[in-house]
Amino acid sequence: MKKIMIIDGGPRKNFNTASMLQKIAEGAGSVSGEIEVKTVRLYGLDYKGCMSCMACKIKGKASNVCKFKDALTPILEEIAEADGLVLGSPIYFGDVTGQMRTFLERLAFPWLSYNDYSMTAPKRMPVILVETMNGTPERNNSQGYGSMEYCINTALGEPERLIAYNTYQVKNYDRFELASFSEAAKRQYRDEHWEQDLQKAFEAGRRMAENILKG
Repeated sequence: MKKIMIIDGGPRKNFNTASMLQKIAEGAGSVSGEIEVKTVRLYGLDYKGCMSCMACKIKGKASNVCKFKDALTPILEEIAEADGLVLGSPIYFGDVTGQMRTFLERLAFPWLSYNDYSMTAPKRMPVILVETMNGTPERNNSQGYGSMEYCINTALGEPERLIAYNTYQVKNYDRFELASFSEAAKRQYRDEHWEQDLQKAFEAGRRMAENILKG
């Protein structure tokens, strides 16, 4: 059976990023019963970033999967054998969350060869990168996945990007000090775009599953 791994780098279980990733899972699951879809929430794991142990680069024992042992180890091993990868994160201060960045260090550093600076993953596979943000298409400071997108592109293949702009930060703006935002404007944008964003996510998941099955 083929497998798609979905990595949720957001802290909230039922909000913007989680909803987009759920739609991708539903889209992939709509294709056939031949694809397993597994979602992992990084905020539910106890793990560290790259420890610079260099175990992945020992002569005669080099590995393109991180060798440091913690709660992330089995997830990285599953990704190495998967057939598709989806990464999702809200944008904080123009970047993905700390949990996602930490995960990406562990994922990508073993791919890098210090002999010739090539990037080699265990296998190439389709990738979807999801961003959810408060910024609008016209006004945002997002760097997305930054330099890690280059690593993904080189080692796995060119990713498909899905961006949900101007998302709700909270369900009730009256409870928080958020006076610079107009809840009415937020609501109007959400009414016009959110269902479309979710549909795009569903279709992206379906495309990924179809392409995996086509081989």
